[in-house]
This record gives sequence, C-alpha cells and structure tokens, in this order.
Amino acid sequence: MKSIYDFIVEPLGQRYNNKVKVGDKSLIINTKLESFKSVNNIAKVVEVPLAYKTPIKKGDKIMIHHNVFRRFYDIRGNEKNSKSFFKDNLYFVQPDQIYLYKNKDKWISFGDRCFVNPLRNNDDVNANIEESLIGILKYSNNALEALGINEGDVVGYKPFGEFDFLVDGKRLYCMKSNDIVIKYERQGNEKEYNPSWAQSS
Repeated sequence: MKSIYDFIVEPLGQRYNNKVKVGDKSLIINTKLESFKSVNNIAKVVEVPLAYKTPIKKGDKIMIHHNVFRRFYDIRGNEKNSKSFFKDNLYFVQPDQIYLYKNKDKWISFGDRCFVNPLRNNDDVNANIEESLIGILKYSNNALEALGINEGDVVGYKPFGEFDFLVDGKRLYCMKSNDIVIKYERQGNEKEYNPSWAQSS
C-alpha cells in the first residue's frame, strides 16, 4: 500500500491535543472540534511516495499542517474528516504540508520552511513581552544557508507570514525562506522568549 505522490501517515498520539499539564493537574484547554489551535500536528510516516526520492523515511516523525487531522462540520452540521483522511487511522499528506522531519534525535526543516524562536523584549517602554518581527533562527534550510543565514542567527521577518508551532516544548514561528528579510548582528543581550503554557504542553 503506497501512494504515488503523497506520504501516508498516522497521528502520534490523539488527533487533538486538548490538555496541558499545570503542576500535577491536567487542564482542558479546548472543547471545540473546529479549533485548529488544538489539532495534533505530529505524525509518524507509514509510507513514502513512489514518484520521487525524499530524505524522509518510513518511521520518521514529521510536523505537518493542522488541517490534516482536523475534523469539521459540513453545511448540514454533520461531523466530517478532512480530505486528507484515507482509512482507519491513516492520512495522506502532500509534501507542501510537511514542515519538519525527525531522523533519530534532530528535527530538520523540509522544503522551503524554516522556524524562528521569538525574542523577549528588552525595551522597558514597550509593554509587549515579545519582540516584534525579530527572532533567532532555530531550524534553517539549504536556501537560507546558501545566503549565509544559519541556525542561531538573529533575523527579521515579514508580518503575517508566520504561524506558531509547539516543537519540543517551545513555541516557534514557522515561515518560508522568503519571509526572512534581514540578518542582524548579535548584540549579546538577546534572550529567547517561550511562554510558560508552551513548556507545559
């Protein structure tokens, strides 16, 4: 059982992540089916496509688009699976729906995706905890590295191109290579910002 163009995957854990741990208690953070923020986006690869070679192997973990496992209500109010649903607990995933893959212990960006860790705001006048449109490149890719932009660099990025993911207890912004617009020199006082709720997820 192999797909020609798509990956076949299964969710790692449940389809939705509706709970966070707070101390020794579990807190339910979502009761809505349609909320994309609580959809699980980590999958295990069951089969890889036949049509092309990929660095992603059978058994690898991948981080995917939230709509793959998401359920929704149709116009009649009936609960439905996404169009990615195949059968049983299996789903089709297109290459552009994959953002990271994990070989052994390290996450690696896939395609033209990259991930940025936001910075804590050091400005006492500004009330925002998080620095706007600036962060540390956590997971780079070949296109950025060819430009001399590497993991650990401080970068600026376009607005509205980023969306957040939880990766190993850290909230990171996923974006495309061309959303990165500038590389800053490090000042030495940069601090990564990670909200406490992300660490407890």
